[in-house]
Amino acid sequence: MNFRSIMAVGAALSALAAANAQAQDTAQEASTTVAAQDDALGLNVIVVTASARQANAMDSSVSVSVLSPDLISDAAPRTTAEIFRQIPGIRSESTGGDGNANIAVRGLPVASGGAKFLQLQEDGLPVMQFGDIAFGNADIFLRADQTIQSIQAVRGGSASTLASNAPGGVINFVSKDGSQEGGTVMATAGIDYEEYRLDFNYGGSLGENTRFNIGGFWREGEGPRDAGYNGNSGYQIKANLTQEFDGGFVRLHVKHLDDRAIGYLPMPTRVTGTNADPKFGSIDGFDIKSDTPHSKYFTSAFGLDGNNDTRTTDIKDGMHPLVTSLGLEAQFEIADGFRVEERFRWSDVSGRFVSPFPSEIGAAGGIGNSVGELLTGVPGNYDLVYANGPNAGSPFANSNGLLMRTHLFNVDINDFGGFSNDFKLVKEVGPATLTAGYYKARQNIDMDWIWDSFLLEVEGHNAALVDVVDPVSGNTLTDGGLYAYGVPYWGNCCQRSYDVRYDIDAPYAAVGFEFGDLSLDGSLRYDHVKARGEYAGNSQMANLDVNGDGTIQPVERSVSTIDNANASPVDYNVGYWSWSVGANYRFTADLAAFARVSRGGRANADRLLFGVVQADGSVRKEDAVDFVDQYELGVKYRNGPFALFVTGFHAKTQEQNFEATSQTFFDRTYKATGVELEGAFRSGIFDLRAGATYTDAEIAKDNITPANEGNTPRRQAKFVYQLTPAVDFDIVRAGFNIVGTSKAYAQDSNQLVFPAFTQVNAFVNIRPRDDIELSINANNLFDTTGITEAEEGSIVEGMDNYLRARSINGRTISASLRYDF
Repeated sequence: MNFRSIMAVGAALSALAAANAQAQDTAQEASTTVAAQDDALGLNVIVVTASARQANAMDSSVSVSVLSPDLISDAAPRTTAEIFRQIPGIRSESTGGDGNANIAVRGLPVASGGAKFLQLQEDGLPVMQFGDIAFGNADIFLRADQTIQSIQAVRGGSASTLASNAPGGVINFVSKDGSQEGGTVMATAGIDYEEYRLDFNYGGSLGENTRFNIGGFWREGEGPRDAGYNGNSGYQIKANLTQEFDGGFVRLHVKHLDDRAIGYLPMPTRVTGTNADPKFGSIDGFDIKSDTPHSKYFTSAFGLDGNNDTRTTDIKDGMHPLVTSLGLEAQFEIADGFRVEERFRWSDVSGRFVSPFPSEIGAAGGIGNSVGELLTGVPGNYDLVYANGPNAGSPFANSNGLLMRTHLFNVDINDFGGFSNDFKLVKEVGPATLTAGYYKARQNIDMDWIWDSFLLEVEGHNAALVDVVDPVSGNTLTDGGLYAYGVPYWGNCCQRSYDVRYDIDAPYAAVGFEFGDLSLDGSLRYDHVKARGEYAGNSQMANLDVNGDGTIQPVERSVSTIDNANASPVDYNVGYWSWSVGANYRFTADLAAFARVSRGGRANADRLLFGVVQADGSVRKEDAVDFVDQYELGVKYRNGPFALFVTGFHAKTQEQNFEATSQTFFDRTYKATGVELEGAFRSGIFDLRAGATYTDAEIAKDNITPANEGNTPRRQAKFVYQLTPAVDFDIVRAGFNIVGTSKAYAQDSNQLVFPAFTQVNAFVNIRPRDDIELSINANNLFDTTGITEAEEGSIVEGMDNYLRARSINGRTISASLRYDF
């Protein structure tokens, strides 16, 4: 389906709406209740996300979805990123654990991970100014809990001009503010996996014009995969205090997050068949749905830090965000029809990202011999022995005969802090609403990459490290499974240090008009980004006594260090314009259509530092900023218990990027055309919510690899969908949440196919009293295999291939007991 076809369909729907208009009543008064019986899709909810004026979804010229806490619960999510799969237009590859997800919108590419063109927000301000910071994706620092009032998701539209670096859209977590008196305590436990969690929230009044809300969670457990230790451990506290005044309010926010979440990287996977019809499965001793390379025998690593001093890494840290943020939100009407709004947040952010990455999976003998040759310079047949575990010192022998050449991704997040300030004035003049604003923000990106190499057996239940032994001398060449301080298999690419500050200044303006049932709006933004700092790369040191024992071991003859003495500068400024124009017409109280054209920019950040930044610290403008041109046409309709939101879209996207795991640069243009649908139905005991997105995407131009032109971007399925049918008998509510995808390609070469899959989640909620609810939910009820990511782009037909891939987690069942008061 091309864009012209979509526009034709939209025009036909609009014409049909006009024909029906004479028989309908005028618009009903908007309601802010998400769960209202006559507002199944939340079309009456006021849109506060990426919006210049306060209007409900029926009167807005943007494509927006609203998720209530009940809808989130029905999806039985195990991570925040799994929630995003319930939003049409969003493709969330949520197989990395509680963070590090790849999140795409409307076919806009995810060439190197994260959410490059999509911004994640809390209460209207970004979690991170850039959604794809390497090993610092925004979702690592975001947790969903009982403090959430709703999640609003705007795709395309005014996100280009009312947020920086968000031309694809914004997902905003809106917090409870104490408007509803009462609280919740909820305890959750895994039934067939080890995880325990306690959530709480309480809000209410402190006086006639003062209210508060406080909540958070605590959790402890191994997680949904067999890690051999507690991989998920931590807590979050969030609170806000609101003081109302005549004509306005002031609200203070505070948040502290200290949570360790195990980070799942690609798993050893067996693949047979053909590229067009592959069979993805498990290896003997390693289940791709329930196992992980994490192990109780691999929980610490001795080596160097970002200053080339020695330290011991706790691998159990996983993804460990440490966040403390303070915020202010204020709104006042300072004169008749003249309003001032202010949002500010300061954040102190640090932490870790550490997880084993399989850089090669193969026969133990071949990998062992290559490591032996690396350490001695002599080819030969080297012996392998277990370095630890129950068979320590014994010859290597496991059920599959395979080893993983494992690179330990070991990243210190020294400082990802900064601030955001969004100030705007809004003036109503007759039918017009005028908005002028100024956004100022700072994002620090200060981190160190210290990656080392290990040999780990392919075993899903507490894999052991493996040493290489010289059969002639009997000397052990490796050190407790460590075979290199660095990653020589990747050319010792990856010891790095970043310390760069990005300052963003963005004045913007918007104007909106209401002429009865017709609303028009336009907005303009100018972003100026100033980058200052430095970065340092790898330096090989010969004969460095890392462990300080006075002897140079084979693994110490060539050691990767960070060349801090020869750091390179970052010193550039870049400015760019974004704009958006839209119109919405309300044919009846229950039928509206909109159209929008936008051009939005996205400034690139840390992924430019190695290979794109010039020697003097400058960056070409065409490398520093990527633009998205987008066209949208949508129809919104409701009739009693039924509601439908349909949006056609076409996007053209530029992208400059760098992927760490493949050491690959990207310089491309993409095109994507599609339709997203969101519908809901409620009648009696039955309710249904559904969404689907069709996307026809292609790599229109590739300046580095022209052979990819015309291909489908990797992992981009043509069809993704979600469906939640349920029945509610008052005391008992039960249903399914179904998410699925059509086939996709593993890589941009379009050879290896990821098969289509459907994941079924299920829930049963029992309410013996109005204030007590017992819930049992199953995630991936039928234990389906669903591949979302792979490092390799092809297989050899007619043989066993050992790939590195990520599957959705297997079946997990949990139970929750909730008490409302």
